[in-house]
Amino acid sequence: MSRLIAGARSVFRRHPFVANSAIYGSLYVAAEFSQQYVSKRWLAPEQREDIDYATVGRYAVMGTTLYAPSLYAWYKWLDGTFPGTLKTTILKKLVLDQFVLTPYCLTLFFTGMSLMEGAEHPFEELREKFVPTFLRSCIFWLPAQALNFMFIAPRFRIIYMGICGMIWVNILCYIKRQSPTTTATLTTTATTIKQE
Repeated sequence: MSRLIAGARSVFRRHPFVANSAIYGSLYVAAEFSQQYVSKRWLAPEQREDIDYATVGRYAVMGTTLYAPSLYAWYKWLDGTFPGTLKTTILKKLVLDQFVLTPYCLTLFFTGMSLMEGAEHPFEELREKFVPTFLRSCIFWLPAQALNFMFIAPRFRIIYMGICGMIWVNILCYIKRQSPTTTATLTTTATTIKQE
């Protein structure tokens, strides 16, 4: 076991981009697969469906070739520009992460998935689901990223993000499967809760 850990550390030191991309992409695929498994296999026998491997493949492309390189470059820049764990530094990172990176990632996700699905109007889903998804991302990612920036070493940041991302992608999968009416209802409910 110690040889395996030593080997993994060596790969992360020598090839951090490749190692982080492979792990993040694998966790992204695992999130979609687990989401499908739970939603399709735990249903009543007459409602069960097979795993949609084409969708799993789209998530593999999204997680490995689009998200992982973007996140690697982003966090390398963010950690280089704002080093350290002072409260003001962490606050700057949180604000930039949530209000610069998140809109980019949500746009990439909804538009990229729509294009890979062959959607006639690839920006329609983004318009319908951006706001409720962004609100949920604030609830999920702000605390997760606060922990990340305070306690996780930069070289392990993408792995931590992958683990959190696995949870988040399950949330995204759920949102992606919702009809526009359901999404609109969720947005209205979230807005009402914020106002109370």
